[in-house]
Amino acid sequence: MNLKSERRGIHVDQSELLCKKGCGYYGNPAWQGFCSKCWREEYHKARQKQIQEDWELAERLQREEEEAYASSQSTQGAQSLTFSKFEEKKTNEKTRKVTTVKKFFTASSRTGAKKVAQEKIVKQGQLGRERNADNILRDLKEIFTPSWELASPTEVLAGKLKEIQEAKAPSPSINRQASIETDRVSKEFIEFLKTYHKPGQDIYKQCKLFLDTMNHKRDLSIEEQSECAQDFYQNIAEKLQTRWKVPPEKVEKAMDQIEKYIMTRQYKYVFCPETTDDEKKDLAVQKRIRALHWVTPQMLCVPVNEEIPEVSDMVVKAITDIIEMDSKRVPRDKLACITKCSKHIFNAIKITKNEPASADDFLPTLIYIVLKGNPPRLQSNIQYITRFCNPSRLMTGEDGYYFTNLCCAVAFIEKLDAQSLNLSQEDFDRFMTGQTSPKKQESDSFSPDVCLGVKQMYKNLDLLSQLNERQERIVNEAKKLEEDLIDWTDGITKEVQDIVEKYPLDIKPKNQALAAIDSENVENDKLPPPLQPQVYAG
Repeated sequence: MNLKSERRGIHVDQSELLCKKGCGYYGNPAWQGFCSKCWREEYHKARQKQIQEDWELAERLQREEEEAYASSQSTQGAQSLTFSKFEEKKTNEKTRKVTTVKKFFTASSRTGAKKVAQEKIVKQGQLGRERNADNILRDLKEIFTPSWELASPTEVLAGKLKEIQEAKAPSPSINRQASIETDRVSKEFIEFLKTYHKPGQDIYKQCKLFLDTMNHKRDLSIEEQSECAQDFYQNIAEKLQTRWKVPPEKVEKAMDQIEKYIMTRQYKYVFCPETTDDEKKDLAVQKRIRALHWVTPQMLCVPVNEEIPEVSDMVVKAITDIIEMDSKRVPRDKLACITKCSKHIFNAIKITKNEPASADDFLPTLIYIVLKGNPPRLQSNIQYITRFCNPSRLMTGEDGYYFTNLCCAVAFIEKLDAQSLNLSQEDFDRFMTGQTSPKKQESDSFSPDVCLGVKQMYKNLDLLSQLNERQERIVNEAKKLEEDLIDWTDGITKEVQDIVEKYPLDIKPKNQALAAIDSENVENDKLPPPLQPQVYAG
């Protein structure tokens, strides 16, 4: 589907949402743009062609095998003709002796060894051909017969024993919760079928047989299991209309209940199985949405004003519904979450513009809701709905329309680039790497009715921006101070070296120490003696 960018808006021609075969139903990217019906027709054509080629190959190989076998038998017979006569005579003699002894005890028929050998060879050839034919017929039967009709009584009994063993085994709380929900859905399904009387019993038997068959088809790929489920939906719908003569208004209700009963039991086996790359796709989409957290409604040209309290509430409800989709087990319930989300989006656009919303307004807003909500396991839920939902819901009606738009929104997010948002490649790369972010709305420009938490958030963002600028300024000043200190140190060192070179240091010998005044003068005795204290009588 061709997604276009036009003046910062996202426009999708509604004709591109329809099946590319022109049947009028909604297409799906998972079905290469076909609707469910056309996709199955194309799939069966390719499959029939492959079956025909395999059949021709099997016949050719069988003919070559028979020709080679016949040729080897004729060659072997010609080479061992002489030896066979001797062996025949020896065998006859031995058989005659043994028969003479055995005839006293039991009745026996005298059959030549050569005849026995020939019969053995013929039987082996017939058995080989019968086995080849049986294998081919069994393969063709598995291809053309609905899978739920292939289970033998032994397989059904083995499935029952397996279910009993699983029921006896201890299970964690999550399994107990699932078991409670399964029991509740089973009771509701039985109560619903009571209103259909005799057809209700046949419907219940067909559903049980299908579940037993699916339990023995766990080794099939998820696409083959999906094909089995789609075949079952189609066959049971035809039986409701033709064999059981159920009114058309009751057929849809019955199909919804059948889908709910079956997929509640099959959910843990077919949702995001380990044999697929659904989980890898989920992580890739989540990482992509996180990297696009900076995208604003203005970039997508979203006609929604979240400053209006009613619009803000609608946006919150839409995000809640799209996130709640992951908690549902039935494809129809997941579709219901998408439908509720879409209706909230239409209401938000209508309140903002004071006029009915258009399809061109809806898709950009849906993309914005997905980016803002980042629903868990988004790809797994889309694949699960595509594989196991009743195809009539995806082909027509509002559920099919909203689901197709959600697939387009996810495809747009995966391929979103600078041109889609009318940005330069440089700005787009800077936003994606987190180097910078688009300019936020000033907190002073908010209306008084805006939530205090939103005001505080933008205030904190402004404060963080100021702190970031201040930190960058301090770092630059610190680097400048470091350079100045290095230059000052180098200058002082140079000046000292110049002075030392200009005035070299002359070191003189050490002078003798002077004698202390109070020390005894031994060498010079001419000094008068020290004064002695005298006492006068008064």
